[in-house]
Amino acid sequence: MPDRAIGSTRYQQLAQEIEQQIVAGVLHAGDRLPSVRQACANRGVSPSTVFQAYYLLEARGLVRAAPRSGYFVTARANGVQLAEPPTSAPHSGPQAVDVNDLVYAILGSARARDIIPLGSAFPSPVLFPLDRLRRALVSGTRRLAPWNMVEDLPPGNLRLKREIAKRYVRQGMAVGPDGIVLTHGAMEALNLCLTAVTRPGDSVVVESPTFYVALQALQRLGLHAIEVPTHCREGIDLGRLAQVIDLYRPKACWLMTSFQNPLGSLMPDAKKKDLVQLLARNEIPLIEDDVYAELYEGNSAPLPAKAYDHRGLVLHCSSFSKCLAPGYRVGWAAPGRWASEVERLKLMTSLSGSIPVQAALAEYLQEGGYDRHLRSLRKSLQAQRNSLFDAVTRNFPEGTRVARPAGGYFVWVELPAGVDALALHRAALAQRISLAPGPMFSARAEFQHHIRLTCGQQWDATLERATRTLARLIGDASPTPRPVQSSI
Repeated sequence: MPDRAIGSTRYQQLAQEIEQQIVAGVLHAGDRLPSVRQACANRGVSPSTVFQAYYLLEARGLVRAAPRSGYFVTARANGVQLAEPPTSAPHSGPQAVDVNDLVYAILGSARARDIIPLGSAFPSPVLFPLDRLRRALVSGTRRLAPWNMVEDLPPGNLRLKREIAKRYVRQGMAVGPDGIVLTHGAMEALNLCLTAVTRPGDSVVVESPTFYVALQALQRLGLHAIEVPTHCREGIDLGRLAQVIDLYRPKACWLMTSFQNPLGSLMPDAKKKDLVQLLARNEIPLIEDDVYAELYEGNSAPLPAKAYDHRGLVLHCSSFSKCLAPGYRVGWAAPGRWASEVERLKLMTSLSGSIPVQAALAEYLQEGGYDRHLRSLRKSLQAQRNSLFDAVTRNFPEGTRVARPAGGYFVWVELPAGVDALALHRAALAQRISLAPGPMFSARAEFQHHIRLTCGQQWDATLERATRTLARLIGDASPTPRPVQSSI
């Protein structure tokens, strides 16, 4: 667009043109807007004009900024806005946790192979280099000396720990092999860390909503949850967290700072730094669940909160299950000042992970190609996120609100008020479709009209039809609109 308008009308005119493209369906929900440089070159305007136009569209709820990725459309082609779900309502005070029966029933009901996995917590196996991993399992086992099969039990395969430590170093973190404990997936790492820093009856801060595994761990250990509101784009509310710390003195926090499950939120770097400083001032350990960190959009990985930890208070946990080797069940913890305690707990509970499997992953990482695989995986997941997001915004009924994440493979959806997510789950299962209902992500069984969908499967006609079926079920469950009543 030529700079033919004067003053502030230049950015307003640019914003109006983009809005018209959204309403006309030229730009769809999930589409990326041109970069500032591209927009300047294509339309003959200054960077300031483009920034102001994008800021205006963001304020109107038509686009959103994704860190290091640009601006994305968040409106449906017919002009109905699908704004981000609001930050969850706060709840004060520790809460006893009782979610195991609900979670078990929901997960158990969706295990059949003919179920369309819109609610699955796992990405499709076809996204991973399984053939190369099989070869690495053979060659890695051959390189194991007989004594390694026993000597490596505690603390785990040293070659693999060195490869993990190298990836910490690449992000500027001084985590050596001795500070890493190998575990049966991230779930065991998280549970061991939680056990190390709490005692029965203690209170632990979790996000609201939070991953149900965190709630299950609290229930198992006899701990109480303090749910703190969490924004679907920027993560936990630090102001509310500070209030909770002053009022209740929790013993620990369990948070996902990058691509949180189920929201998909990515806490900005500056906010992660503030989080670590807040907890350090109060000597509160942070258990950081970081299993989705490699599944980002853009050119660089987000730093974990661990990168800002100078006192050993962040117990960083991750695994290869979501980014390389599902089913191999190899995770780890970098527990900071609790490294010895976590290693001792590991020895007492399960002794060790599988030494041949650990050797296989070490072999694969040393051969090279891991980062090439990750680039391909990220590209596939981004395309699948766009497809799911577009299908939701095209098909779901008016009143739906959806958050488009900048990574991971989950999409959090707020349904029209009055829709019962648990009833919708049952109706969808009758159509052989799984979803994850909102109440399983809350100690108080909240988020009654929210669902989590997954974009971890390769998008195809089956998933498209399943999304349309789900939209129909939501429409059937939505309350019939009532005429506005006069208050004269």
